[in-house]
Amino acid sequence: MSELHTLGVHEVLERLNRRECSSEDIVRDVLAAIGRIDGTIDGYLSVAAEDALAQARAADEARRQGAGGRLLGVPIAVKDVLNVRGQPCGCASRILQGYVSPYDATAVARLRAEGAVFLGRTNMDEFAMGSSTENSAFKVTRNPWNRNCVPGGSSGGSAAVVAADEAIAALGSDTGGSVRQPASFCGCVGLKPSYGRISRYGLTAFASSLDQIGPMTKSVRDAALLLQVMAGHDPHDSSCLPDPVPDYAAALVPDLKGMRLGLPREYFVGGSDPEVERAIRAAVEVCRGLGAEIVDVALPHTPYVIATYYVIATAEASANLARFDGVRYGTRAAGAEDPIDLYKRTREQGFGPEVKRRIILGTYVLSSGYHDAYYLRAQKVRTLIRRDFEQAFQSCDAIVAPVAPTPAYPIGEKGGDPLQMYLGDIFTVPVNLAGICGMSVPCGFTTRQMPVGLQILGPALGEGSILRVGHAYEQAGGWSHRRPPL
Repeated sequence: MSELHTLGVHEVLERLNRRECSSEDIVRDVLAAIGRIDGTIDGYLSVAAEDALAQARAADEARRQGAGGRLLGVPIAVKDVLNVRGQPCGCASRILQGYVSPYDATAVARLRAEGAVFLGRTNMDEFAMGSSTENSAFKVTRNPWNRNCVPGGSSGGSAAVVAADEAIAALGSDTGGSVRQPASFCGCVGLKPSYGRISRYGLTAFASSLDQIGPMTKSVRDAALLLQVMAGHDPHDSSCLPDPVPDYAAALVPDLKGMRLGLPREYFVGGSDPEVERAIRAAVEVCRGLGAEIVDVALPHTPYVIATYYVIATAEASANLARFDGVRYGTRAAGAEDPIDLYKRTREQGFGPEVKRRIILGTYVLSSGYHDAYYLRAQKVRTLIRRDFEQAFQSCDAIVAPVAPTPAYPIGEKGGDPLQMYLGDIFTVPVNLAGICGMSVPCGFTTRQMPVGLQILGPALGEGSILRVGHAYEQAGGWSHRRPPL
């Protein structure tokens, strides 16, 4: 049995450049791994096997012709919320069954221009609304480390297939932690860039002021490369920043000398799993040993982040999901008597319970008489949360903290209590509200052998700082090389 599917992006590129294997060899090996493993993980919604092999053969021919491409021949999986030309983009929802994308998202187009091969669509919480990938309309993805546990969400499928070596890397989206939390639960690297660093064009919108596309990889170095390729201004997205993209690889040095890392006291106030806290504090000591100075910082508005987030996110979701009505694309309910009846039937049949819950909540907080009391007030608190981070970053270069209060939990444990699910996002949603960058890097395991992730936060456009911290810690800690016992 070949080990090609177990490699990371850089390792694949090194073998391809040395002509030790072909892209077709790698894709075939990954497809074989999917065939062996995915029946027990359910990370993929669909696999474009023949198309991926055709892309791989084209990449091999391009290499023979001397063509470049920073990702030439590397197979990547894509969360089912991003448009890939010729592939379905269903957002794990029945309301978009049958829809096939006619175009590439900008992030996908940039990867394709560098020679990436697109394997297929990964499972997710419907319309990215959830933290466990239990809200998919089609299947529940399982954690490769313990198949009775959730992989996190909403990018749980992407995290699971990377951790299980069913993809060399994957793309996710992060609206409130949906790249970082599943990366933590599954033991891979997940990077949420600053708002506007990567174009959102072609990303199906959940909450437009919070959404960001991010890479999920087997190493920090791989995440830096994918970010390098995807980042940069895009005229298709008016919120995409025009700032030049730095050389992220240059930030990957083996020590943290001269860096100050903040430890937010509000993230260590009790209520977290003690094994998670121990792993985080041990990781902080490793960073100290690498030369970093550890300083205390305050994020005083942390107690308000969940309420603020779930007002703003649901309000924006209510507006964004109004376009799914059965008229232009996707599922259309039968038997409707008039257009209003068509909308009602289609949305009732097409949306799952969590999506309906958030649409109803968002419509309520935007309604006449409640807009100022909820939505406007939440936006004011959001400003205070952003200022907390701005103040904290005056005394440190990056912040280190837990990703989630707990490791991955059993499937079904929180499905009947949405509030408990929401509260698990307390350490991740502030990053989206503030528009800053964050990353999860594996930092240990519980006694039940479930992964724990270290969250590294940087200021807006501070990806170089968090990549430096993550890479140096990864090299010293060595956790990223461990693989689940599949």
